[in-house]
Amino acid sequence: MGQRKERLDRGIKARSDDIYALCSWGEMVYLAGPRLFLILAFAFLPLLLNYYWQKVFLSAGVFAMLAISWDMLEQSGMVSLGQAFFFGVGAYFAGIMNHSWGWPVYVTIPMATVCGALFCTISLLPVLRLRGIYFAMVTLILPIMLGRIIEATKIFGGTVGLSGLDPLPSRWVELYLVLAALVAAFFGSRRLMDSDFGLALKGMKDNDRSIMSAGINIYWLKAQILFVSSGLGAFVGAYMTHVYMFVGMPAFALDYSILPIAAAVVGGVGTLTGPMLGAFILVPLSEILRGIGGFRMALYGFFLVFFIVGLPEGIFHYIQRKYHQFERWVEV
Repeated sequence: MGQRKERLDRGIKARSDDIYALCSWGEMVYLAGPRLFLILAFAFLPLLLNYYWQKVFLSAGVFAMLAISWDMLEQSGMVSLGQAFFFGVGAYFAGIMNHSWGWPVYVTIPMATVCGALFCTISLLPVLRLRGIYFAMVTLILPIMLGRIIEATKIFGGTVGLSGLDPLPSRWVELYLVLAALVAAFFGSRRLMDSDFGLALKGMKDNDRSIMSAGINIYWLKAQILFVSSGLGAFVGAYMTHVYMFVGMPAFALDYSILPIAAAVVGGVGTLTGPMLGAFILVPLSEILRGIGGFRMALYGFFLVFFIVGLPEGIFHYIQRKYHQFERWVEV
């Protein structure tokens, strides 16, 4: 007789998906363990790193927030290629508020987050009816267009940019501010996408006409999730402006659009956890490969292809399956 491998849910998983998790310490630890691990890793891992790798960790946190922002739009049926648009708008708002108006850091970052989200949402309102590649093309063009307008008109410092901005109080504030914001954005976005609001957004991606037939205004839904997503991008843009103490046309660089998508593909699209995990893999990997010169991009591309072909579902789906399920051989 032949054998085949079957995959079964762990018994503790079947029980801990509901209120019954409160009946056992083991089930509570099983359910809360991954979440506690994430928080403790963000709290203590930076203390073990030197200054250079703390900066890399900080950069990974920034791209992780951009990747979460992209994944929220993707789950709603809006494929964006313009996370650089959100990042750059938030960066310029913070730079102008600090350089021209003299506002302090603790005012410019939240104000730039809200104003940047409003600006991006209003800018994209006319194209919310577009789908697929057409919406993606508009989001790709906007940051390029804004950069060319700043270059041609020489406003906001032109190609020179705005320098001499106020820094954050210390490097520890720099590091833990973005990590705290990342944890809040991650758990908040998961909560949002698991709510009835998130269910409507996911249904809009699968079949927007069925959502419309239920009497729901899908364009209002799109505007709301666009505001939330662009707010995350504007926040990290404003934050990095004060980390660099400079804002200029590099804030609209294509890296801020492409790397979040690559992180989502490597980690697992549609999970929110996967894009964050992908960012914390790709950003340090890029730094490790920096020392090999011209071969860096070739090896970086090889690793991307390896992840995509070897784990097309994403790394997070694989880890999640191993955590929640076990495999065994049974006779056919």
